[in-house]
Amino acid sequence: MGTASPTFNLISSENVEGMNVYDPNGNKIGAIDHLMIDRVSGNVRYAVMSFGGVLGLGHSHYPLPWNAIKYDSNYDGFITNVTEEQLKDAPEFSDDSWTDRDWETRWHQHFRAEPYWTEQGTRSQSQSQVYPPTSEGM
Repeated sequence: MGTASPTFNLISSENVEGMNVYDPNGNKIGAIDHLMIDRVSGNVRYAVMSFGGVLGLGHSHYPLPWNAIKYDSNYDGFITNVTEEQLKDAPEFSDDSWTDRDWETRWHQHFRAEPYWTEQGTRSQSQSQVYPPTSEGM
């Protein structure tokens, strides 16, 4: 099992999973359960956070936009502007939500995060190409 050194900017996903997430006041609101990675760009798009419940029972999962959280070494975890109240009032989420761009748009608006598909330098799936380029595509 590989882990990246904390002195570099890289971190293993197994080290991210289980990290705590804190609201703007430093209150723990959940923990990272897993990451959602864009197949085309390879960029992390969501950190799926486990929220609520007791002893692992009754908890919910909320995909936080990756650009809505930031690692903070003071907490040895992630800090976000997302509040517990925003989580409770978030649009309904299901496993089918991933295929619905309208849902993603509402989700990003709810958490006041820029949609990843509008970020500077981001390629959409329709703009993806095979790397390295083939001679047919030139």
